[in-house]
Amino acid sequence: MKHILIIHTGGTISMLENKETGEVTTTTTHPLTDTSFHFQEYADIREIIEYDLPSPHITPKHMLGLAKKIRQTISSYDGVVVTHGTDTLEETAYFLDMVLDTEKPVIITGAMRSSNEIGSDALYNLISSVRVAAEDEAAAKGVLVVLNDEIHTAGNVTKTSSSNVATFQSPQFGPIGIVTKDSIIFHHTIISRHFHPVENISQNVFLLKAFAGMDEQILDALHQVKPDGLVIEGLGQGNLPKDTIKPIQRILADQIPVVLVSRCYQGIVQPIYGYEGGGRQLKDMGVIFTNGLTGPKARLKLMIALEETKAFSELKTIFEKEL
Repeated sequence: MKHILIIHTGGTISMLENKETGEVTTTTTHPLTDTSFHFQEYADIREIIEYDLPSPHITPKHMLGLAKKIRQTISSYDGVVVTHGTDTLEETAYFLDMVLDTEKPVIITGAMRSSNEIGSDALYNLISSVRVAAEDEAAAKGVLVVLNDEIHTAGNVTKTSSSNVATFQSPQFGPIGIVTKDSIIFHHTIISRHFHPVENISQNVFLLKAFAGMDEQILDALHQVKPDGLVIEGLGQGNLPKDTIKPIQRILADQIPVVLVSRCYQGIVQPIYGYEGGGRQLKDMGVIFTNGLTGPKARLKLMIALEETKAFSELKTIFEKEL
């Protein structure tokens, strides 16, 4: 029988609903820690509580601490399941996927409804995740996100609804597999993976979303803070309002890398348009284009990459060539 480690970090999956007020909040005892009998037919389980935080309180330093805990313990287990709040779950999953060099399954799961709410998905998602972690076919597929009978890759998954239990989707690609009553079925696979096993997270990287009428004000203000990097969610295939060009040029002149993603939830950025503020001009200026990442994930990737190198050519390769 497989040996699986469950690491709890907090989130709705660890909370309870107050039946009088409807408020969902933390509790002194994790509601799923005494449910191990549900897993007996799938795996031998050990549970630890690493954090007790709602996911908006999770920072990249917490993510790094979690990665170090998994590195320290995974040799003793056949797989790891992490329970996590859903608001930043996709960011933690992607961070772990970038820094963990292991072929053993690492599964991230959460819940949209706390354990004592009607229709709670908490225990069911945890059981599904243990089943996936114990599945031989889950090996060498990177960090996976399991909720609502679906298995998603960390790189593609995103939260699409604020409250629906089917919130986690992989736009454009779909899930990598599904969970049924009898089986764990994978119908896609990972083509390649790249690891950046950093030991520290110290870089200050900001994320901005472009909007109609955006000008130099916010970019100049941000420049004064002297960030280590900047990610911009651009318009369409990777375009920006023309009044952002000069401040971006000033930022680049100070050797601050600027990474461009699209604010669209499908598609990638490409240097197609040649007008002022168009992707072709941005690319020629030295803005780094991503390979289909969302803004939050690109920010984490830039933070991790900057721990390894400040060289523009190397950063460009990391963002444009790695999947």
